[in-house]
Amino acid sequence: MLSKFRFILLGIACGIAVYGNAQVVGGQFSFEFLRLSSAAHTTALGGIAIVDPSEDIGLVDQNPSLMRPSLHNQLSINRNNYYSNIAVNHFQYGYHSATLQTSFALGIHSFNYGSTNLTDDIGNVYATFQPNASVISLTASRSYATKWRYGAQLKYANLQLPNAHANAALLDVGVTYTDTAKLLNIALLAKNMGFYLTSFETKSALPFDLQIAISHRLAHLPVRLMATIHHLYEWDIRYNNPSDIVTSSFLGSTNVVANKSYFADKLFRHFIFGANIYLHKKFTASVAYNHLRRGELGLKDAAGMAGFSFGCMLDLEKIQFNYARSFTATGNPFTEIGLNINLQKFTKISSLSKIHWNTAYANEYWNR
Repeated sequence: MLSKFRFILLGIACGIAVYGNAQVVGGQFSFEFLRLSSAAHTTALGGIAIVDPSEDIGLVDQNPSLMRPSLHNQLSINRNNYYSNIAVNHFQYGYHSATLQTSFALGIHSFNYGSTNLTDDIGNVYATFQPNASVISLTASRSYATKWRYGAQLKYANLQLPNAHANAALLDVGVTYTDTAKLLNIALLAKNMGFYLTSFETKSALPFDLQIAISHRLAHLPVRLMATIHHLYEWDIRYNNPSDIVTSSFLGSTNVVANKSYFADKLFRHFIFGANIYLHKKFTASVAYNHLRRGELGLKDAAGMAGFSFGCMLDLEKIQFNYARSFTATGNPFTEIGLNINLQKFTKISSLSKIHWNTAYANEYWNR
């Protein structure tokens, strides 16, 4: 079964899809904030982390099948100091029901875009407004056999703009395969499937994505390597930038080379490469490279660190501290911090024993 799955993965990595016109990914959809990372650890791994087995419930927002019993009674709080003073906050709480043999998670994601002046036709300011967006999610996940886990995440998204608002219902469905003997994880995710409940006057598509990822913990080095492929449903997501057209001059004549295939660039724009480096049992460093970000947001002649990100996690058993720094564009990076609290270890409440508040579950599906 695993060999067949690897064969399918190889085929997808080499072919992905064979249709679609070249176009920039951003600006095609409404509710683009649904693509923004909700946890510092995710930000450190390039913005998408659907196959990371770390004990971080903040990752559940990426892939619902990552929710599992060992994340029971864990609370995640994340703060993203995004560009232009945009404040992004995310809260996630997990609970495992032994009776239902199902793990649940509740998430709240908020986006505050600051104050915007409302003006008349000649520029007089008559009011201010604070555009904002929010997402409420409910996740359920169960195991199948010994190596599979599947999950679904139902989301309600709301966007409020001056004199207009929209909301939508969306669904994420994920499957994760884990082989602890081979230190291997594989995940497949369909993200942001849904429909509008209330739309703007001009309706755009919701930001659907189909992703697949693989991670492997090296047997003799404290490193876990990860590769994620996104936008599986569309081959060419490269922007046809006019500045990329090569102009050559020979003996007074000018030739414009506009039909270059850019095959390698088109292929790797689907990939995010990342790694967790376990420097200590309580300290993990993360680093990643997102080729799509570098290609779209890095300056052609001075890309700098665009597309790169890094971070770290300090695990104190009861509390985890996460830090991330992401160079989305050539300019200044943004910072995200996160705090995970293991509530059942932090405080013992005997009166809540009926709901298994203090129950701790072993991480039987993933190895560090």
